[in-house]
Amino acid sequence: MPNIIREIADSAAALAKGFTVTLKNMLGPTVTENYPQEPVHFEDRYRGTHILRRDENGLEKCVACFLCAAACPANCIYIEAAENIAANRISAAERYAKVYNIDYNRCIFCGYCVEACPCDAITHGQGFEIAAFDTSTLVWRKEQLLEPAPAPPESQGAPPRVLPNQIPYLGLPRKR
Repeated sequence: MPNIIREIADSAAALAKGFTVTLKNMLGPTVTENYPQEPVHFEDRYRGTHILRRDENGLEKCVACFLCAAACPANCIYIEAAENIAANRISAAERYAKVYNIDYNRCIFCGYCVEACPCDAITHGQGFEIAAFDTSTLVWRKEQLLEPAPAPPESQGAPPRVLPNQIPYLGLPRKR
């Protein structure tokens, strides 16, 4: 008989503890974000879409060392290297990434590519809206991943430079 009373008392205590947690959360502040009316605020460590960085001179930091592609467990990074020429330097190194694709159909946003890069050329940004009806649009090319080139000092008020295959202000590829 005392065991039954103890079980009932323990069950009632557990039930009361659960109701306490429920009431605390019900009466506390809400954490709902009014997206898309209000911008979403992410922590600095958030792993969003990738960004290929530039140096202070506007040259690409990527030297096509293939370490990011080798570190990727999902095998979603494809790189083709090319030699830099003195007349038109793309990167400060001898080589640059002529083709740099990330397949977001396969990417698991693990961050191994960012950790493996010796030049700090690739990083995670704050982008998260990559949903698409056509999965072929989830293979992002180098032009979509590159951060914008810094504006020259004499043209601070000029509109941003738009590459031939980009929609102005969005950086998205044009439909062909």
